[in-house]
Amino acid sequence: MVTKTETTEIVTCPKTQEIHKPSFKRWFKHFFYMPAANRYFNKQDQHAIAQAVTAAEQGHVGEIQVVIEGHIPSNQAYYQNTRARAEQLFAELGVWDTEYNSGVLLYLNLCERQVEIVIDRGIRQATEAQIWQEICQNIIIKMQNKDYRDALINGVENIGKVMNDFYAGKTIDRANELSNEPIILR
Repeated sequence: MVTKTETTEIVTCPKTQEIHKPSFKRWFKHFFYMPAANRYFNKQDQHAIAQAVTAAEQGHVGEIQVVIEGHIPSNQAYYQNTRARAEQLFAELGVWDTEYNSGVLLYLNLCERQVEIVIDRGIRQATEAQIWQEICQNIIIKMQNKDYRDALINGVENIGKVMNDFYAGKTIDRANELSNEPIILR
């Protein structure tokens, strides 16, 4: 049994209902969104992104997972925004479960035209949120110019640079823990 004193506060709401307000407008938008991931990213683009991830992971213990989603599933879109969806995928895909807590999820939602980066606790302590926001903004700007492939490749390269700076000198012979192929969710 947990007791509450004057100096403690106990928060017992489920993670999915923390701060996210239900949105009928978001649900409606995602429910009627036509799948478009293959229209924006063909097989050659996916291969180029995978090569960029492989190159960005060289020289350090960091792991990058790219997820491209057309829309949030309609049964979740009412309660979840893109940030909550990215955090859910971070957990479901096991990006948090790398040996050195060095996973980074780059999430792109085509319906909302939003980019989210979720970083693991091993990196969070040594980097600032502003760095990750700049990477997201650069990706969005390039995507507004309809340069989808280069936008993601550039974003992956920038994540790799941040990880190189953070993990400088911490190279270890290790197996690739996460797939380098982008995950396409329709």
